[in-house]
Amino acid sequence: VLPFIEKTHDIGPGTAVFEVGTAEGGVLLPFMERGCTCLGVDLAPERIELAKGFLANELAAGKVELRCQNIYDADFLATFSGKFDIIILKDVIEHVPEQEKFVPYLKNFLKPGGQIFFGFPPWYMPFGGHQQVCRKKWVSVLPWYHILPRPLYKGILKMAGEHDNIVNELMEIVDTQITIERFEKIVKQSGLKV
Repeated sequence: VLPFIEKTHDIGPGTAVFEVGTAEGGVLLPFMERGCTCLGVDLAPERIELAKGFLANELAAGKVELRCQNIYDADFLATFSGKFDIIILKDVIEHVPEQEKFVPYLKNFLKPGGQIFFGFPPWYMPFGGHQQVCRKKWVSVLPWYHILPRPLYKGILKMAGEHDNIVNELMEIVDTQITIERFEKIVKQSGLKV
């Protein structure tokens, strides 16, 4: 992620970085190594706990803050409005419902001249449904079947014996399915530019 961002934004001490959907926090580590101050937020408490273990030294040094919180919370907005030079969403936007509302909302957290980095698998690609996360080998390597009608796709996952948590996560991506074209339209409607 860092090489893409540094093409258009200086990265170094004083740069404030916010990652939405930080999971274990690994994306933030190279930014901390460059002297950035970082905030990682995730809705999954178990992921934040793992991040706290992985980034224990960085937490102790005050290089990163990790929160299990919804960024729509009023206190989150009040605390972090206009604070960040860079916002990162890597493999996250495809999980977010109401993307047309969410993308413009992110602007609240940017400093003037700030940037948002989005990285995601577009819906219309061989593994755009994230089926590679399946635990059963044959369904994890099968491309394109995520674009089948929802009941058929879900039936294949169930037939393969996938755990309900994985099936639910994959059905969430079916519901939000973001294409490159739709993403670009949302960005434009949000007053942002690529």
